[in-house]
Amino acid sequence: YVKMVSEEPVSSLQAIKYTRGSLQLLDQRLLPFQTVYLDVPDVKTAWAHIRDMVVRGAPAIGCTGALAMAVELHTHKAAGAAFSSVGEAEEYINSTLDYLVTSRPTAVNLADAANKLKAAASQAGAAESAAPSSVCSAVIDAAEVYFAEDIASNKAMGATGAAALLSAAIARGRGVGGKLRVLTHCNTGSLATAGYGTALGVIRALNDQDALEHAFCTETRPYNQGARLTAFELAHDKLPATLICDSAAAALMASGQVDAVVVGADRVVANGDTANKIGTKALSISAAHFNIPFFIAAPTTTLDPNLPSGDHIVIEQRSHEEVTHFKGTRVAAQGVNVWNPSFDVAPCGLIEGIITERGMIPKKDGVFQVRAFMAKLGLWQPPEGQTAAEADDAAAAAPGGFRALDCESVKHWVAARPALQQRLGPADSVDNWQVKEVGDGNINFVFIIEGPSGALCVKQALPYVRCVGESWPLTQDRVRIEAAALAEEAAWCPAHVPAVYLYDKEMALITMRYLAPPFLILRRGLIAGTIYPRLAEHLATFLAGTLFHTSLIKLNSSEFRKKVAQYENDEMCRLTEQVIFTEPYFTAKNNRWTSPQLDADVAELQADVTARVAVCELKSLFCSKPQALLHGDLHTGSIMVTDTDTSVIDPEFAFYGPMAFDVGKILANLLLAYFASDGHEKTPGEREGQRGWLLSCIIDTWAGFSSSFSRLWSEHGAQGDLYPGVLTGPDAPGGADALAACQASFMGQLFYETVQFMGAFIIRRLVGIAHVADMDSISDLDVRATCERRALRFGRRLLVEGAKGELSSIQGLVEAAALLRAA
Repeated sequence: YVKMVSEEPVSSLQAIKYTRGSLQLLDQRLLPFQTVYLDVPDVKTAWAHIRDMVVRGAPAIGCTGALAMAVELHTHKAAGAAFSSVGEAEEYINSTLDYLVTSRPTAVNLADAANKLKAAASQAGAAESAAPSSVCSAVIDAAEVYFAEDIASNKAMGATGAAALLSAAIARGRGVGGKLRVLTHCNTGSLATAGYGTALGVIRALNDQDALEHAFCTETRPYNQGARLTAFELAHDKLPATLICDSAAAALMASGQVDAVVVGADRVVANGDTANKIGTKALSISAAHFNIPFFIAAPTTTLDPNLPSGDHIVIEQRSHEEVTHFKGTRVAAQGVNVWNPSFDVAPCGLIEGIITERGMIPKKDGVFQVRAFMAKLGLWQPPEGQTAAEADDAAAAAPGGFRALDCESVKHWVAARPALQQRLGPADSVDNWQVKEVGDGNINFVFIIEGPSGALCVKQALPYVRCVGESWPLTQDRVRIEAAALAEEAAWCPAHVPAVYLYDKEMALITMRYLAPPFLILRRGLIAGTIYPRLAEHLATFLAGTLFHTSLIKLNSSEFRKKVAQYENDEMCRLTEQVIFTEPYFTAKNNRWTSPQLDADVAELQADVTARVAVCELKSLFCSKPQALLHGDLHTGSIMVTDTDTSVIDPEFAFYGPMAFDVGKILANLLLAYFASDGHEKTPGEREGQRGWLLSCIIDTWAGFSSSFSRLWSEHGAQGDLYPGVLTGPDAPGGADALAACQASFMGQLFYETVQFMGAFIIRRLVGIAHVADMDSISDLDVRATCERRALRFGRRLLVEGAKGELSSIQGLVEAAALLRAA
C-alpha cells in the first residue's frame, strides 16, 4: 500500500497530492491568491480538470492522467473485482486511457503515460495466472511508479541543465563571475510536474550551486502562468527574480541582462523541433539574434520520435475569452476576431541544447538526434530494416514534411489557420466540429468539416494511388496542378467551379468551399434516377469557356507555351495512358470485370486487332496534341449538382491535351448511366423518362458546347495565334468565309475525336482498374453483365468507327445507342 509516492518532498509546493485511491489537484487557476485542492474521484473529472487547466504542464498532466486511472480502478472498479474477465479489464483500461488523451492533444506526456499503462495491462494480462485483479494492480503500480520517476528525473535534469547553461554562456563570454542571469517562459516548476520542475528545476539547481545571479520570468499571456505561477514559485523559494511582460523579452536581451534562456516543452519531435507555450518561438528567434544560448528542458517522456518535424505537431486552440476577458470581464472590443493557439514550435536550428534526465541529446548538422538517443537508452526501436541513425537522417530530411491527415488531426490543422478557422467557428469550438471522410474516389482523401459558423472541404493527396497502396507511387504535385486549374477554370466559368480558400504545397492539400446539400455527386443522382434539367446547359458552358479561353485560338503562342509548361502533369498523364489506352486491351493484373459472365466478351476485345490499332492512335493523339487546358477527369463523379446548379470539382489530372478528351469523357459517362439504367429498375420501363433525358442531355451538351465555343471564337479568336485575325478576322478579305470554314473543319475533327474517346472511356470503365458505380451497384450479376455487355459493344464500335456513317452526328450516335440497348 503506497501512502505517499515521494517520502521526501522536494518542495512545499505540490500540484498533485496522491495516496492510493485518492487524488487531489491544486487548482492552479486560483493561484497565487488562493490555495485550493480539488478532489479527483474518477477519470471523467480528471479529463475536465486537465482540459480546464486546473492542472497544467506536460509532466503534471501525464502524472494526473496516470493517477486518475489508478484511482478509477482502485475505487470504482474494486481493484479489478468489477470485471468478469481479463479481456474486459484490458478493454476498459485501453478505452479509458484513449479518452483521457483527448483532453489536451499537444503535450505528449499524457499519451506517453497512457501507453505505459496500456503496456503494463497487456503484460499482466498475458501472464499465465492473469486475473482482472492482477491486471488492475499492475496498472495502479505503473501509475505510481510513473509519478515517482517524474520527481527523480527532474532533479537529474536540473543538475545536467545547470552545467550545460554555464558551459554555453561562458563560451560566449557571458556569466561573469560564474553566475548566470536566466530567462524562462511559462511555468515549468513544481506546479507543472510531480515536483522540482524541468526548466525551473534547472534554475533551482543553478541557485543550489550558487550560480544563479538572477531569474527573469515572462507573464505568459494569455493565461498568465508566468505571472501567477512561476513568479509565485520563485518568490516562495526566495530566488532573486523579476517578472517581465512577454513583449519585453527582446528588449531585455538587447540590454545585456540575459545570459541564457531555458524553457520547458510539451513535445519534442525527432529532429528536435519543440512545441511549448505560445511565445517560445519568438524567444528562440530573439535569443539567436542576440547570441544567447537557448535551451529546452524536457524529460524523455516528452520526446516523440514518431513525428519527424514540428510541422506534424497538432497545436491546441484555446477559448477566445482567454484573450478578450480578464477575470470574467471583457477587455477587448466586441466583434473582433481572436486567434489563440496555446503553443508554438521552436525550430531545432535555434535550440542550443535539449536537456533530459538521461543527459543531453546529441546534435548533428543543426538537427538533434532524438531517435538515436532514445534507441541507445532502449526507449525506442527504429522501423524494421532501418538503423536509428538512418531514422534520424530521415527526420532531418523532412523539416516541412507531409503527413496524412485523419478525421481528428484535420480539425486541428484547420484550427491553426485563422482564415480557415473563422469560417467554421470559434477556436474553442474545435472539439465539437464534425468531420466526415467522403473521398470515394481512387486516389485522394476528402474531408468535410462542419462547425457552428459554417463548413469547408479539405482535399489531400497521398503520395500513392489510394485504391492500390504504396506499391503504386504517385506525385503529389498534382495538388499544385489542381489548385492552379481550379483558379483558371474559375476565371472563365466561376458559376461552375468551387472557390479555393487555401493551397498548402507541403501538406499536398487544397481547402475549398463545401458544396453542401442539396448538392450531390452527379453519379449518385443518376443512379437514383434523378433528372437534372439544366445539366446540359451548364456542362456546355463549362466546356466551352474553359477549353476556348486556354487554347491557342484565344492565346498568343508565347502565353500558350508557358501554360503548357505550367501544367506539365507527367505522372498523372502516364497513369491515364496506362489505365485507359493500354491495360484494358491485354491481361493486365489491374483489370477486372463481371466474371464469368463477361469473360468471353473481354477475351474477344483483347484479341481485337482493330481495337488495338484505334486505341494506339488515340493514345498518340492524347500524348501529342496540346490544344487546351483539360480538366482531365471530367466524369459524373467529378461533378456536383442540384436541380439548378452544377459545379465541376477534382481537376487533379489537368494538363494541356486534345479538347475531345474532356468532351468525350463526360459524354461517355452519360452513356454509361444510360446503359446501366435497366439494372436499377424495380419494374421494367420505370426509368424510360430518365433514359430519354440522358440521351437528350448528350445531344444538348454537344450542341450547346459547339455553339458556345464557336460564339466565343467569333468574339475573341482574333486575339489568338492559331487562326490570326489577318486571315479570318472581319477586316480580312473573305475573312468571314474563312472563319466559318475554319470553324466547320475544326468542330468536325473535334467531333470525330470525341466519338473515339467516348469509346475508349466506356471500355476502360467496364474492363479496367476503375469502374463506375452506375454498373457496379447493380446487385444482380447477370443483369449487370447484360447492361455492361451492351455498353462494351457500343464502346468498341465508337472506338473503331469514329464519327462515320450513322455515328457522324450526335443525333445519329444516340439513336444508335438506343437501338443497341433495345436489341
